[in-house]
Amino acid sequence: MRERAVSANGWGRTPVGNAGRPEARVVTPAQDELAHLELILNGACPLPGFMTREQVASVERDGRLPDGGGWPVPVTLTVPEHLADEDRLVLADPEGFPLAELAVTERWTADGGDGRAARRHVAGEVSLANLPMGGVLRKLRVPPAEVRGQRALGPDHPLLAVVTDRPLHHRALHQVRAQAKALGHADLLVIVDAPLEDEGLAPAVLAAEPLLSARTRFVVCTLPRAAARSEGAFGGRWGARDVALAAHVAAAYGATHMMVEAGPAGADVEGAAALEPPVVLVSPEPWCYDTAGAMWRPREAVAEEARRAEPSDAEVSVELAHGRELPSWFTPARVGAELARLRPARTRRGLTLLFTGLSGSGKSTIAQRVREGVNRAGRTVTLLDGDVVRLMLSKGLTFSREDREMNVRRIGYVASEITRHGGVAVCAPIAPYARSRAEVRAMVEEFGDFFLVHVATPLEVCEARDRKGLYAKARAGEIPEFTGISDPYEEPTDADMVIDTVDEDPFESAARVLAALREGGWLPEKEL
Repeated sequence: MRERAVSANGWGRTPVGNAGRPEARVVTPAQDELAHLELILNGACPLPGFMTREQVASVERDGRLPDGGGWPVPVTLTVPEHLADEDRLVLADPEGFPLAELAVTERWTADGGDGRAARRHVAGEVSLANLPMGGVLRKLRVPPAEVRGQRALGPDHPLLAVVTDRPLHHRALHQVRAQAKALGHADLLVIVDAPLEDEGLAPAVLAAEPLLSARTRFVVCTLPRAAARSEGAFGGRWGARDVALAAHVAAAYGATHMMVEAGPAGADVEGAAALEPPVVLVSPEPWCYDTAGAMWRPREAVAEEARRAEPSDAEVSVELAHGRELPSWFTPARVGAELARLRPARTRRGLTLLFTGLSGSGKSTIAQRVREGVNRAGRTVTLLDGDVVRLMLSKGLTFSREDREMNVRRIGYVASEITRHGGVAVCAPIAPYARSRAEVRAMVEEFGDFFLVHVATPLEVCEARDRKGLYAKARAGEIPEFTGISDPYEEPTDADMVIDTVDEDPFESAARVLAALREGGWLPEKEL
């Protein structure tokens, strides 16, 4: 890997000034693009910037750069159409804070695939503008050159890098210690793959530090694995190129060997080995809990009837959601306590319930009953009914598609603020469009939990009820763009619960929703 001088600010690239240069246009890269930018700027990636079309094609085809240099994944930057012809771009974080400047040397268009719009890419060298902001773990985002220069036993002593995006429970800790011993008591470097926008589960990983050898160092970086990270609370499967990328980053930090702690999701180490990574990939032997000896041991050394596997990620999530203490045989007390802090019981987390359905479906009545039940359970709750919101929050909006989506977004924003402060928001708009419902989900899940209830009462039943005479007016053409008549209702495919009010009354429907909330851990099992 090509060496770079480390600037006084601790990053691998020297800041540049803009004196006498025209103002550059600002681009906010996507999550994976920001992760690539961090690796470029701190020196973990050997590239000076974002790849050209030729480089991308070579990496996608062979897992190597055209000059034979190793880097297993494309490093690309997508830009909006109106900025595709710019010669200089400022790359900023989601808050608009400038991180780097890109001098564009090449532009090309890539097929979006699956019917998606084509993507405009730019290539060129980047220069550091400012160090990234915030994050209590910022001090652990150190450049690889600094880590290499501080090796206590020198570069010839084995260094085992453990790359993980999940907590280190007893099984993983035993595997790490055993592997380090097998390599001649190797130094340890734990590389925590944590999102840029927050620390994620990184503090739970760091909680295991006292349980490893004194020659263990922890660093934090973000690997471009947004798709995998979105699969679940504890990360997703590590594909061959994910593992190979981690190996290149580990090598930049000076590692001689690397293992990935991927948990039940697994990691394609064999596939990564075919990409000729610059470190030795390690696959530790399986361990399990020996119930007879009350200890963790290599699986092959434990009688089959005494073997106990660690809980699945789903089981751990359920225990945390209900506020239960994780068992001591599974995880160290320090790690369990940190996980409980990071993932508090759902009774302490904010929640938004969004009821969606046609006009007259009964969603407002059910939502009111649910609000009463949530209040009886002792939680702070706010009801945002569609008709009431129209009179207050969204007064002046029409019933055009654009204004309907704006109405739902406004409800979502208020609900997300209620959720952020630990309350429960019960919302009952029609919310006919999938896109705006997805936007509300995204807004809310930034701060808490989201539960979508589809009140799937058939159109003919809703129309028969029609106490306000709205369907009759819509049929007569007096109300344009009426959902279910002259405007579509996009039935949700991601509902957490579906209710049909034809065969049950609103009290029964509300009771089913409240039961689901208790089962999910959002309400205490018994009312106060």
